[in-house]
Amino acid sequence: MSGSFITPELRARIRGLMTPIAIGLGRLGLSPNALTVIGFLIAVVAAAAAASQAWLLAGGLVIFGGVFDLFDGALARATGKASKLGAFLDSTFDRWGEGVVYVGITWGALDMGLWMPVVLAAAAMQSAFMVSYTRAKSESLGFAAGTGMANVGLAPREVRLVILTLGLIAAGLLTGPDPVGGAGGMAYPLNALALNAALGLIAVLATITTVQRIVHTARQATAQAAQ
Repeated sequence: MSGSFITPELRARIRGLMTPIAIGLGRLGLSPNALTVIGFLIAVVAAAAAASQAWLLAGGLVIFGGVFDLFDGALARATGKASKLGAFLDSTFDRWGEGVVYVGITWGALDMGLWMPVVLAAAAMQSAFMVSYTRAKSESLGFAAGTGMANVGLAPREVRLVILTLGLIAAGLLTGPDPVGGAGGMAYPLNALALNAALGLIAVLATITTVQRIVHTARQATAQAAQ
């Protein structure tokens, strides 16, 4: 029940690849906290693009922001500037940025006159936030010490960002609504189908991840009580 698509080894390897770039950004005078804020601003621009139905641009910005988000932690570790405040800001702006993007998608879907992407965006955002909440609450109570909870569950943030990016890019490449038949009939737009698929998948996988983390914490609690 604790497996994840992102293994600790893969996460460590990716962080290692980001370190030289992060150090280079640090030499430009950027601090880890500044990189955190820049990553959030990228998410805000991605949300604005989604609200304007510029799906392809939004997808590119989401994945760029996701990669950029790796730089703050890498720079903090490489320069010995890791701190509790930095970790707090990183987690807070990560959640904030993810939520903003879903709001942008909702806005764009409403302008298309569609309700399904709106409902699925809300479901995806709620499920994604539950993934983060279960980790934060579990760790605050002394379970899954360190970053252990990050490795529990099918869809941590990295997986969700990849799925969302693919959905947005597909929406940008596919066509919108086309008139069919008579009396102004409209076929369901293919780009909306792409959004529905990505958002629905995130909602399902994030819900499974939440359950996995609840079970993981319950098992730890039982083990501690038995000691």
